[in-house]
Amino acid sequence: MDENDQVQFFSDSPERAFPRTKAILGRKVQNCHPPDSVHIVNKIVDQFRQGKKDKATFWIHFRDKYLLIQYFAVRDHQGKYRGVLEVTQDISGIQKINGEKRLLDWED
Repeated sequence: MDENDQVQFFSDSPERAFPRTKAILGRKVQNCHPPDSVHIVNKIVDQFRQGKKDKATFWIHFRDKYLLIQYFAVRDHQGKYRGVLEVTQDISGIQKINGEKRLLDWED
């Protein structure tokens, strides 16, 4: 979302946890969240806008997934607030990792 709280971009893939359509482009980000959480979204955005925070991280169980949800403040070279990048990742598989797999072990 941009500095006016309007959605400007979203990635689309079959693995998306929260489906989106192109209809959300240009709409207020608050319309993309459940009503019960909008006040928290607003609080995060306000903290980013004021320069008090640059990141907010949450994790939830959602359907058959364990999701890591992160919000990052986007700032220009002068540090001026320009918006928020929201990243959602299914970390179910990450939770099962043990041992090591090193760069030199990689195969294509």
